[in-house]
Amino acid sequence: MTAATSGTLAGVAAAAYTLSVTTPIDAADAPTDAKNKTHHNKSGNGFINPWESWKPLAPYQIISNILWRRITGTANNPTLTPPLTVRTPSFLPSRTASSSLRATWLGHACVYLEFPSGLRVLLDPVFEDRCSPAGFPGPKRYTPTPCGLADLPIVDVVVISHSHYDHLSYPSVTELAKLHPKALFAVPMGLETWFREAGIQSVVELDWWQEIDVTLSPTAAEGVEWEVTAAAAGASAPPATQTATGPITARISCLPCQHTSARTPFDQARTLWASWAIKSGGKSVWFGGDTGYRTVPKLPPTVDDYSAPYADLPRCPAFKDIGRLRGPFDLGLIPIGAYDPRYLFSCMHADPQDALEIMKDTGCQKALGVHWGTWVLTEEDGGAPPKRLKEVLRGRGMPEVGVFDVSDVGESKEY
Repeated sequence: MTAATSGTLAGVAAAAYTLSVTTPIDAADAPTDAKNKTHHNKSGNGFINPWESWKPLAPYQIISNILWRRITGTANNPTLTPPLTVRTPSFLPSRTASSSLRATWLGHACVYLEFPSGLRVLLDPVFEDRCSPAGFPGPKRYTPTPCGLADLPIVDVVVISHSHYDHLSYPSVTELAKLHPKALFAVPMGLETWFREAGIQSVVELDWWQEIDVTLSPTAAEGVEWEVTAAAAGASAPPATQTATGPITARISCLPCQHTSARTPFDQARTLWASWAIKSGGKSVWFGGDTGYRTVPKLPPTVDDYSAPYADLPRCPAFKDIGRLRGPFDLGLIPIGAYDPRYLFSCMHADPQDALEIMKDTGCQKALGVHWGTWVLTEEDGGAPPKRLKEVLRGRGMPEVGVFDVSDVGESKEY
């Protein structure tokens, strides 16, 4: 599959641009809790989720519950058939080939964004078979990648949501840095050192409610140069229209989500987790990364955790802040998988019902479900998230297609 894709995409040439980025600044309109840094761990290093909606079990409790469910036979052994459809991606032949925003799902949380301005953004690239510290243990990919990293024609910015291995891959980001040596990596606070130690110097880290302005200026020299400017991000939004010969501009905002981070058993929550807003050329995207919405208690499988009295469980308030202060968005990339059993994972992983509420809170006009169909991370069947999503939409009296969709792996959708 990769070889065929390489042949198709080899002729797509990158334009010559110089990339500059402002130093991160705190958004003037950030909520009070963000200004007070309530998500910073005041009693030690790292970060916390400062909301009533976050009531996690301890890691040993999660592990012991998983083992007990397997021992007692109550765990679901996920069915992975029928397999997901995997398409060879068809990327645009030039930066200015479309007036629409295009999103290509490359599996799990990885999405390639083609903005009508010409900006090209890659989200959470993990192209390995296993999402683990080594090549043999850990979850094995059951849906192949639709292409290789070398098949991506242009990468201006790589956005990382957090440090978990299914979202941040050392082999993938280091290969990307070689293929696109001037690409900018935008990461949550605390991860910059990790990238620099990996040999990636074009990296900028942001705290929640910080933002940067990125400018790609045409240059006669071949390739893309990268530099940081000392000027702070301005108050005005990126221009709604940009010509083929003019600069490409974007505003990238680091925003909250409800999750955690770790690369080892000893660095839990030492680096920040984040969602992101990207606005360029009159189009806007919100990337949820990996997030929960509520903490759901242990319930019988037949009980709807949005029925009374569970409908009033605390909800993460950050998403309404995002919608009020940064929305609306043309597209939300919202996680819908890795949620079962709910009492173990709801605080950190949204299910389709949560995802629909997050879509509404953040003001996303359309949504695409991500974070499913790639690795077995929890107990739901491989095809359960999109099936459940349609059930939820139908139950809310909403169209099953055209508002909150899923896609084939490698499929491009326009917005």
